[in-house]
Amino acid sequence: MNENYDKEDIKAAIDTLRNGGIIVYPTDTIWGIGCDARNEAAVKKVFEIKRRADSKSMILLVDAPGRIPLYTDAMPDIAWDLIECSDTPTTIIYSKAKGLAPNVIAEDGSVGIRVTTEKFSHALCERFGFPIVSTSANISGEPSAKFFAEISEEILNAADYVVKFRRDDKTPSSPSKIIKIEENGVFKILR
Repeated sequence: MNENYDKEDIKAAIDTLRNGGIIVYPTDTIWGIGCDARNEAAVKKVFEIKRRADSKSMILLVDAPGRIPLYTDAMPDIAWDLIECSDTPTTIIYSKAKGLAPNVIAEDGSVGIRVTTEKFSHALCERFGFPIVSTSANISGEPSAKFFAEISEEILNAADYVVKFRRDDKTPSSPSKIIKIEENGVFKILR
């Protein structure tokens, strides 16, 4: 992580998010399509770009565990331990989502949130100050792009801003672990 990103790249991505736009950006896992998770119209556009049913929920990224309680009324103590002990990117699904666009919340009222530690996406989340949607940069049903060069022109052309950082990185990556946690602290590993 000694590679430096351009501050103008972060600024352009944040301006796009604030204006309700869609970005394609590197995350701690695979490249993602993102938007402000509080903006219903932007979330709808992400579903359209992916050609994905809007009944499916999407993962959100935040920069710190302390932000998670702002978006769920159900964060049992075990969730803090799972976040702290995880040595790989881990998305946790919490019940009782709040403060988010309704179309980013699953039908059962849950939401998947991951604390990102990757340099660019962490800085982006920290400076934006709100959760950012992170769904794989591919059409639904097609293979996920393992690195930037595998992202289709259709996805890139549909975005309002495509981040410049890590475009040349050919390190293959994979999606996060997913854990669903109940209010009583019982959890189940889904992926």
